[in-house]
Amino acid sequence: MQKGIALVVGATGITGGNLASYLAASGWTVYGLSRTPSNSAGVIPVAADLFDEKVTADALQGLPISHVFYCTWTQRDTEAENVEANAAMMNNLFAALDPKTLSHVSLVTGTKQYLGAFEAYGSGKVETPFRESAERVPGENFYYTLEDIMLDVAERYGLKWNVHRPHTVIGYAPGNVMNMGQTIAVYASICRATGRKFTFPGSQSQWNMLTDMTDALLLARQMEWAALAPGAANQAYNTVNGDVFRWRRMWTEIGEYFGVEVADCPETPEPLEQQMAGIEDEWQRIAKQHDLVEPNVKRLASWWHTDGDLGRTQECVNDVSKNRDFGFYDHRETRAAFFDLFDRLAAERLIPPIATR
Repeated sequence: MQKGIALVVGATGITGGNLASYLAASGWTVYGLSRTPSNSAGVIPVAADLFDEKVTADALQGLPISHVFYCTWTQRDTEAENVEANAAMMNNLFAALDPKTLSHVSLVTGTKQYLGAFEAYGSGKVETPFRESAERVPGENFYYTLEDIMLDVAERYGLKWNVHRPHTVIGYAPGNVMNMGQTIAVYASICRATGRKFTFPGSQSQWNMLTDMTDALLLARQMEWAALAPGAANQAYNTVNGDVFRWRRMWTEIGEYFGVEVADCPETPEPLEQQMAGIEDEWQRIAKQHDLVEPNVKRLASWWHTDGDLGRTQECVNDVSKNRDFGFYDHRETRAAFFDLFDRLAAERLIPPIATR
C-alpha cells in the first residue's frame, strides 16, 4: 500500500538523498527536488532553483504532493543574509505547492537550534544534554526563520508538521562534500599513502568532551515514523544515534581501522584546511594508483566543514528521551556507522582499499 506522495527538497544532499532512497524503497511515491537532480532508483527527479519563484512553480505544477520533507539550506556570509536567502527558498516552495493535496510537512534543522548561529556560536550557553523544550538562543538564526515559516504554513492550511534536529549527519552521499565521514576517510587515506600521522584537527575540548552524531538512515527512519505514526505529529525531535563518545577514543579507533599512526592531540588545533593545503596533486597520484573514480579531492572532502565541527569548544550532547516517549526507539552505534561508510566508500572506489580490512 502506498504510504504517501513525498517531495524531498534537497534530494541530492546527505540528508535528502538518503531519505529519498529510503522512502522510495519503503512504499512511497517520491519526487526529489534539487537544482541538478541525480538518477536515484525509484526517485522521480524534479529540477528547480528555489530562488526562482516561476521556475519552482512550473516544476511543481500539478504534482499531488501529500508530504513535504524539507532537507535543504544555503549558506551566505552573514546570518542576516542566511535568514533572507533561506526564507526566500522556503516561501517560494510553499507558494508553488497545492495546499489541497498537502497533509504534512517535515523540516530538518540541527543543533544550531541550541548553539546559535555561527556568528554567535555557543553564546546561548544552553545546558547539555540539549532538550527540545529549550528556549531559543538570542539573535538571528535561519533555523528559527524556517521553523516559523513552516508553522505559519501549517496553521494556514491545517497541516501536520515535525521538526528534526540532527547533529553532524554522516552517511553515503556521492557529490556532497559536507560530509564529515567522507572527509575523514579521505584524510586517513592520504595519511596512509604518504606516511603522515593521523592528527586530530580540532580543539582539546572536542577531543575530551562527550559528543554524539546522526546516521543519515536513522534520520530517514525517524522522519518517516514522525510523518505517519499516530500521535507523533506537531512535535520537534532531536535526532541522534543514541550513543555518546569522545573523539580521543573514536579518532584512535578510526586510525586503527585505516592502519595509520595516530598522533597525540595537539595542544592547539591543526585544522585540516592547513594540514591538507596543496594536497590536490598527491590525491591525483593516489587516485591514479588505485583507479579511483574521483581524482579531484575538492569534490570529495570539505576540510573547512569538518574543521568547524571538530574545532568547537562547546559540549554537544542531545537528549533523545522525547523520541522514546513518543514511540521511536531506533538507535545506531556511531562507530559502526563510520566503519560501514568507509567500507562503502572503498567498495565504490571513492577511496583506496582499506588496509586493515
